[in-house]
Amino acid sequence: MEQYGYPGILFLIALENIFPPIPSEVILTFGGFLTTYTSLGVPGVVLAATLGSLAGAAVLYGAGALLNKERLKKLAAGRAGKLLGLKPEDVEKADAWFQKKGRRAVFFCRCVPVVRSLISIPAGMSRMELPQFFLYTTAGSLIWNILLVSLGALMGESWRYIAYLAGEYSHVMLIVLGISLISGLIWLLGNRKIKNL
Repeated sequence: MEQYGYPGILFLIALENIFPPIPSEVILTFGGFLTTYTSLGVPGVVLAATLGSLAGAAVLYGAGALLNKERLKKLAAGRAGKLLGLKPEDVEKADAWFQKKGRRAVFFCRCVPVVRSLISIPAGMSRMELPQFFLYTTAGSLIWNILLVSLGALMGESWRYIAYLAGEYSHVMLIVLGISLISGLIWLLGNRKIKNL
């Protein structure tokens, strides 16, 4: 990032979006820290990070569009669906939910580590309109980027502490999301058993 400046930040954030295990909080807070002793500025780092977010999100949107609803329904109707307890109508319900709540989901998920990248896949699968997708991705990414870059600049050499706190936030959010996902699956399977009785 020191060597390549804004293009380096853009590239790393795009890569982080495609491969979620790379922590954006480290890249962004360090980018903020770089503004304290290099020619980089906070607005430029935020802009580069946001453009990187959009580039990475576009790749995952495209992947979701390739793995479209019809292909997923075929998977749910086959052996994989039986193993996972999924039916084609579950895919329809999930798609209907995303059609109603997708804009909010894309916006809010851009501020949740790991999920901030993955939300682009269902957006692509449900063929969310590209202008809306990019609008909500940009808005959510801007909030996340401004917050972490500004904190990195404010904390200076203590930027690692902010990255550590953001990492802890990531772990808590992943646990909450994991519990929510497991609870949702248990509820779905429980409802299915009750209907079959």
